[in-house]
Amino acid sequence: MDVVNLKAAIEAILFALGEAISLQEIAQALDTSTEETKKLMDELVDGYNSGEKGIQIIQINTKYQFCTRPKYHEYINSLMNERSTSGLSQAALETLSIIAYKQPVTRVEVENLRGVKSSSSLQTLIDRNLIKEAGRLDAPGKPFLYETTFEFLKYAGITNLDDLPEYEVFVASVHSQEHEEVAIQID
Repeated sequence: MDVVNLKAAIEAILFALGEAISLQEIAQALDTSTEETKKLMDELVDGYNSGEKGIQIIQINTKYQFCTRPKYHEYINSLMNERSTSGLSQAALETLSIIAYKQPVTRVEVENLRGVKSSSSLQTLIDRNLIKEAGRLDAPGKPFLYETTFEFLKYAGITNLDDLPEYEVFVASVHSQEHEEVAIQID
């Protein structure tokens, strides 16, 4: 296959799968070397990152995936919210935020930060593949540690955890939104 068709085949694979795939898997599917596949993928990534496209190819470790650009999330969210019948509860969102910023973290640490039991929220997040068990803490009882997953990155519209807002900025934003909601309720 020529370069144009190989690139088109990679795009088709990324689109059809809808989830991350390694260079090795793509190379095997195309019957090309990993090095050639990496070169083609780099060219595709550069192409999607230049200009104003609504989608991009993200790389996490050695896996690649199509995803939408974060700057268009409001349009996607408005459609998704209309179609979604079961978003995350406030408790689950709080739990997810704590895990995202403090990971790896135990259930007890989450509960201490939230001030309430969080077992149900943790189970919801595990069921939705937004968090996963990440081993056990070397402490009495050996509690599970939790961390976010690749699905969380997609859910949050980011490519890696470094893209999260600074913790202090995030907390200030949450407090600001809470004050706005209280003001609206008072009016």
